[in-house]
Amino acid sequence: MSTANIQHSPFDHYALSRVARAGVLTGVIDGLFSSVLSVAFYHSTVQRLFKGVASTLLGPEALTGGNLTFALGVLMHFGVAFGWSVVFLLIVKRARWIRGLLDSPYGVVKVASLYGPFIWMMMSLVVIPVLLQRPPAINIRWLVQLVGHIPFVGIPIVWSIGGGAPRSKGR
Repeated sequence: MSTANIQHSPFDHYALSRVARAGVLTGVIDGLFSSVLSVAFYHSTVQRLFKGVASTLLGPEALTGGNLTFALGVLMHFGVAFGWSVVFLLIVKRARWIRGLLDSPYGVVKVASLYGPFIWMMMSLVVIPVLLQRPPAINIRWLVQLVGHIPFVGIPIVWSIGGGAPRSKGR
């Protein structure tokens, strides 16, 4: 697979369709992963999970909010998925070595193995601590998310933007 058509304008039709696919896939797949972790392993609820997401903007009172707070958390979750998808599109368009790595055998997995954990580290070590004004808690749950971001965040974004989108020789 060639990444030659990725080098054009970051906002052409193909790029926008890739970002749309990446954002939706990542939002759904990571949302399901996080929901299963919350319910099956952390004995919490999906509502609490997404209210927790909303609490990064609204504060701790969001945890006692209702359906609107839950919906805001879901919307924020998808917004983050779309945001990191755009970031990856811009990286691919500007970094020839990433395009080369994507074109190599198992390229999507290689790049996702870097990009997924990078996203988790940026979110958990920079973005969320800045918003909450408290240091991150690095524990087993943090490590599960670090590894889980490879298949459930990295692969949907990398596959959609740089690996699985239809290509034409002229683009």
